[in-house]
Amino acid sequence: MNEAAGEVLIVTGMSGAGRSTVANALEDLDWYVVDNLPPQMMRPLLDLSARLGDELPRVAAVVDVRGRDLFADFPATTQALRERNNLRVIFLDASDDVLVRRFEAVRRPHPLQGDGTLLDGIRREREILAPVRTNADIIIDTSTYNIHQLATHVTDLVREEGAPRHRVTVMSFGFKYGLPPDADLVADMRFLPNPFWNDDLRDLNGQDGPVSDYVMEREGAREFLDAYAEALRPVLEGYQRENKNHSTVAVGCTGGKHRSVAMALALAERLKDVPGVAVRVRHRDLGRE
Repeated sequence: MNEAAGEVLIVTGMSGAGRSTVANALEDLDWYVVDNLPPQMMRPLLDLSARLGDELPRVAAVVDVRGRDLFADFPATTQALRERNNLRVIFLDASDDVLVRRFEAVRRPHPLQGDGTLLDGIRREREILAPVRTNADIIIDTSTYNIHQLATHVTDLVREEGAPRHRVTVMSFGFKYGLPPDADLVADMRFLPNPFWNDDLRDLNGQDGPVSDYVMEREGAREFLDAYAEALRPVLEGYQRENKNHSTVAVGCTGGKHRSVAMALALAERLKDVPGVAVRVRHRDLGRE
């Protein structure tokens, strides 16, 4: 096959250095991630990626010493794949004392420990991985990182230029149908007069101009919109720093048809100005009778 796969990452390195954290961060960025892949399976995976094209544009594989004897082919396989693929190798490392503390914290043995100590397993792994580390494109020492800092660092490395760091859903809903269980923040529009009691507006909804105008012209509506959008800005910026990739801002009224819908749409427009944020709108209860 002559086609090349899309962007390819191989995540490898020391056990306990954060491979699972990196894999999770890549999945959150819509990479297709395969964990504990034998090096010999890399070529079939990339051939599949090339055939699928845009359906599988970014592939990441976690390859490590859990493959035991299969891992011996890693350097040669990687070199062969580099010749026709946009491939990078990320090597995760950490100091011996940090790795020992991490293994002791989760009370698990090192995969190469055998009948020896944790340090025996770590030292054996360093020997095996030495040539892999030497040829890696990116080396990350995670000794001083917590899981959030590591995920943020990897996100910064692989995120496409201009791609959003955080996706927020602004959801309208009706309180009489219950709070959205996935809401991170909730705003209550029942302080505004209800268009339901206006005969001309009752059968319309907040997506319609007359209802939207009515809601936004009520006393306190625009003041709320201005203040809430400004209050959410540092929250969404902080979510990006803490590598929280998704959030839901719920905006409610009694039935989820008029006030909440109009305000959710207006709020979403304001939040589109926050750098690094992608906004979508969902109306949970709009179709209910």
